[in-house]
Amino acid sequence: MSVQVKNSNYSKSARKVRQVCDLIRKKKVEEALRILRFSEKKEIAIMLTKLLNSGLNIASESGKYDLDNLIVDTIFVNEGATLKRIQPRAQGRAFRINKRTCHTTVVLKEA
Repeated sequence: MSVQVKNSNYSKSARKVRQVCDLIRKKKVEEALRILRFSEKKEIAIMLTKLLNSGLNIASESGKYDLDNLIVDTIFVNEGATLKRIQPRAQGRAFRINKRTCHTTVVLKEA
């Protein structure tokens, strides 16, 4: 049995979010929250903290899980849709800007 939580279309690139996710993979939820609290990438850490708290709420409402023994079993980030924008440049040219998004999935499991 496991608890799965997803966040779709987050407006950061998947590469940046994966760097923070690698810090908390296979850790206890309490330790993962502590790591995220002092992470340098604050905006990503806040999003992952909300995901973990949401998973904890789902686990506590079901009553099937011991909240002290939950670990971050699987956490992965996939690329989402890329928003293509154009920035005007000199002499009528245009420069393309890719605004990348990502989908994050967290699976919590009892140790």
